Amino acid sequence: MAKGTDKNSSRMFVAHLSMFGACAGWGLMAPVGKEAMLHGVSGLSMVTFRVVGACLLFWLASLFARKEHVSRRDKFMFAGAAVFGLLLNQCCYTLGLSFTSPINASIVTTSMPIFAMLLSALILKEPITGKKALGVLMGCSGALMLILTSAAHVSDKVGDIRGDLLCLFAQFSFALYLSLFNPLIRSYNVFTINRYMFTWATIMLMPFTFGETMATVSSHLSMKTWMEVAYVVGIGTFLCYILTMVGQRALRPTVVSVYNYVQPIVSVFASLLMGVGVLKPTHALAVILVFMGVWLVNKSRARGDAK
Repeated sequence: MAKGTDKNSSRMFVAHLSMFGACAGWGLMAPVGKEAMLHGVSGLSMVTFRVVGACLLFWLASLFARKEHVSRRDKFMFAGAAVFGLLLNQCCYTLGLSFTSPINASIVTTSMPIFAMLLSALILKEPITGKKALGVLMGCSGALMLILTSAAHVSDKVGDIRGDLLCLFAQFSFALYLSLFNPLIRSYNVFTINRYMFTWATIMLMPFTFGETMATVSSHLSMKTWMEVAYVVGIGTFLCYILTMVGQRALRPTVVSVYNYVQPIVSVFASLLMGVGVLKPTHALAVILVFMGVWLVNKSRARGDAK
C-alpha cells in the first residue's frame, strides 16, 4: 500500500514539475524570442525556424515512440488542425511578438481559456453560467485595458496595438483548434499528432517564407542570437510540448490551466532583466483582471464537470 502511494506521489510530483517547466519555458520564450528579433531575425523567419525545426525534432523523436496507425482521412484532417493549431497560432503570436512587448504577449496568452469557453458554448453548446459570464467580462476588460495602453504608447517595450491584437487572435485560433479537432487530438499520442501537424505546417509555410528565411540564415547573426533561436525551437516549442503532455496525463484540466499564470510572471521578470520590456501600472491591473477572469471560468467549469 505504501509503495503504491509513494509511486502515485512521485507521478504527481513529476506531473506538476513538468507543467511548471513547460509554462516557465514558454514564459522565458517571449523575451528570448523578442531579443533575437531585435538583432536580425524577422518575425517570419522565426516562425519558419519554429515550425521546420520542431517538425524535424518530432520526426526524430517519433522513431523512439510507440508506433500508431493513422488513417488516410485523419492524415488530411491533420492539415486542418495544422492551420488553426500551428500556422495561424504561431504566425500571429510570433509576428505579434515582433511588434509588441514580451510582457503584453505573455499576458494575452493567458486569455486562451476564455476563448475556449466561448467557442465551446457556440460549437459544443455548453451552457454559460453566471460565473463564466463574469469571468469573460473581467478577462475582456483586462485585454481591452492592455490594448488601449498599447495604443497610447506604440512601443515594442510598452506595447503595440498591432502586436497585441495579433497575439490575441493567436489565442482565439488555438482555442478554435481545440474545439474543432478535439476528437482527433484525443485519438493519438503527442508525437504522432505533432509529427503530422508540423509536417503539414512546413509544407504550407515554406513557399511563402523560404526566401526571407534563407536571407536570414546567410546574414551575419551573432552566436548569441542563434542560441536564442535554438532555445525558441528546442525548448520553447519542442520540449515544452512534451512536458505539457506529461503533466496533462496525470493532472486535471483545471489544475493544468492554473499553470498558465506562470508564463506572464516569468516573462515579466525576464523581460525587465533583459531590458526588452517596461512594466506599467496598467499592466498590473490588466494582469489581475485577466487572471481573475480565467480563474472564474475555470472554477465554474470544474464545478460543472464534478456534477
